[in-house]
Amino acid sequence: MAKAQDDVYQVKYDDGPVKLDGKLSEPRWVAAKAMQKFTQLFPSDSLPATYQTEIFLSFDDKNIYVGAIMRSENDQFIVPTLQRDFRAGGSDNVTFIFDTFQDNTNAFLFGTNPMGVRREALLSNGAVDNSFFNRFWDNKWAGEAFIGENYWSCELVIPLSTLRYKKGSQNWNFKAYRFDTQSGETSVLVRQPQNQIPPNLGYSLPITFEKPLPNPGRNVSLIPYATASYSKDVEEGGPAKKGAGIGGDAKIGITSGLNLDLTVNPDFSTVEADQQIINLTRFDVTFPEQRQFFLENSDLFTTYGSFNLNPFVPPGAGRISGGNDQIFTPFFTRKVGIAFDSTTGTNVQSRILYGARLSGKLDDNWRVGVLNTMTAGDEDLGIDAANYTVATLQRRVFQRSNVSAIFVNNQLGTDPESQNVFNRVAGLEFNLNSINTKWQGKAFYHQSFDSKPKDDAYAHGITLNYITRGFVAKWQHDIMGAGFDAVSGFVPRSDFTHINPTFGFNRYPREGALIRWSYGFAWDQYFKPGIGSTDLKAGPFLAMNFRNTSSALVSVNQNYTYLFADFDALRSNKELPVLKEGSGYKYYSLETTYVTDRRKKLTAAVRPMVGGYFNGNILSLNTSFTYRLQPYMLTTLNVAYNKIDLEEGSNTVFVVGPRVEVTFNRKLFWTTFVQYNTQFDNLNVNSRLQWRFAPVSDFFLVYSDNYNTNLGGLKNRAIVAKLTYWLNL
Repeated sequence: MAKAQDDVYQVKYDDGPVKLDGKLSEPRWVAAKAMQKFTQLFPSDSLPATYQTEIFLSFDDKNIYVGAIMRSENDQFIVPTLQRDFRAGGSDNVTFIFDTFQDNTNAFLFGTNPMGVRREALLSNGAVDNSFFNRFWDNKWAGEAFIGENYWSCELVIPLSTLRYKKGSQNWNFKAYRFDTQSGETSVLVRQPQNQIPPNLGYSLPITFEKPLPNPGRNVSLIPYATASYSKDVEEGGPAKKGAGIGGDAKIGITSGLNLDLTVNPDFSTVEADQQIINLTRFDVTFPEQRQFFLENSDLFTTYGSFNLNPFVPPGAGRISGGNDQIFTPFFTRKVGIAFDSTTGTNVQSRILYGARLSGKLDDNWRVGVLNTMTAGDEDLGIDAANYTVATLQRRVFQRSNVSAIFVNNQLGTDPESQNVFNRVAGLEFNLNSINTKWQGKAFYHQSFDSKPKDDAYAHGITLNYITRGFVAKWQHDIMGAGFDAVSGFVPRSDFTHINPTFGFNRYPREGALIRWSYGFAWDQYFKPGIGSTDLKAGPFLAMNFRNTSSALVSVNQNYTYLFADFDALRSNKELPVLKEGSGYKYYSLETTYVTDRRKKLTAAVRPMVGGYFNGNILSLNTSFTYRLQPYMLTTLNVAYNKIDLEEGSNTVFVVGPRVEVTFNRKLFWTTFVQYNTQFDNLNVNSRLQWRFAPVSDFFLVYSDNYNTNLGGLKNRAIVAKLTYWLNL
């Protein structure tokens, strides 16, 4: 494991007062030793940072204290928004990571920017990929920043009760990284190669506390809520509905490493709306989980199965392989609270009655997770009550790898004549992360069990990545039997064999606009027994990172698609599909992604695709333009445009989604999101006002409606007010 300092950093005990103003004027900061000697990660990974960073740590019986000084050229910093949980790229900020069990696998992340705006996240699986960065986690802590002459500084106060750690421990791992827009550099406390993302836990510094850490004491939090709502469904008719509700969550620290989450009658009406897409594939797609109840230690439940992650493409340039990153997972939390309406044949929300989740560390090597939730039934809609139970166990092996097991039970009812009274999945996985970060991968086997047994109800796969500074190679295969099903998970297809080999080379020019360019070949193919190849996307790619932080990706692909079901390839939502079952199509396409310099006031991500599409052609353009009125407003325009020409006809489908984020200050935010989707003739408006009146306590006012753009009328409308308060006992 790489180390940045000659000696282990000692965190001094200091029970003196702290005036939280970001200025580092207290005696504790004078007495603390500085962690410094930051090195560049971008644009070079072998030079010292142009403007250095100094970090100081201390602690007392209740808190961890972090102080930092970020040297700079001047006081002109980029702070796009005052809203919490900002994205790090393209702005000035510093991030601190605590690996409290020294397992180089799971960690807590805290960050801030020159205006004291905070962000936090949970890291899992060594943080080797951005998919293991959970930015939706939220918790109680405090921080402030100060802008001085040629520097900015910050102070953070993190309660020990916010963290999970072993009682009496004295040794953690720590790492830090900084985005500096004035020099255009990303710098790190512990030197690491440029082909690894900044949070990678394989490059950490050991720290030791002056004396054993105390028991954080009683760690119980109650988060009650109250709501009031008004809604009207014009399409269904009938009077408007007025409602009110109460419920809440509780977080109980069973041990310093193990947490119990409880929820009763949870309400998720104020969770931010998903960004709509035009799905050109034949399969379902996934959206990220944002509901707080499911977030802490979520990797214990949701990282099972197979993911089509590419270790080669630089951040911001997008994926080489199109379609869904998630091939399948036995448990997908977004399924909880979603039911099938047998009267209309559509998915609808179902009410969650309660939830309980025990998760965390048993000791240095063992982690455990147990979850149980119950959703309500609805006779009028033909929806059965459902119970979801998940149990997982994880054992660390070697330094950063683990063996894990999962059991999922979905109980739909007790009627013996039901097609699926229960569905169960049991799985065993080995996750590999080598100590030198060169080898990553997993091997798994899952078996499903239904009340009416099915043959070939298994799924198996192996992924192995070899990653060095100059060369990357990946092998992945997945095999799923025809009888495998995970009702509580995400299984877009079954009965297939999938292979996804990729290899590529990285080159690092010493001069010029390019600081890294990469080239290689990717192959992504599915086979189905009795048919042969059903899906293929293969071809060379070229990825480029520029000195001004922009990036580009170009790939040329040969595609093949075999339809084993009728498919509306025109995405016209007509009653009769355009292309028929049993037909196969070979076609070629050119795909490009360009992401501009994110430090500019106007930034863009442009993803055009042109070429063949089944028996015709397609012109596809996905764009996102963002303009920054620092730091109070961000305006974004998302456009997904697809012009499809087939032998059977032509169609143009697109989604236009303007978004405005107004941050009046660090406590009051207003976000309005409009989406016009021609595929479903729908115009959606979602406007959310959030007032954070106390730490992790909010008042929300959310307005949403949907219009039928074909008929020109209102479909439904709703307004919700919600008050939530975080109370520590």
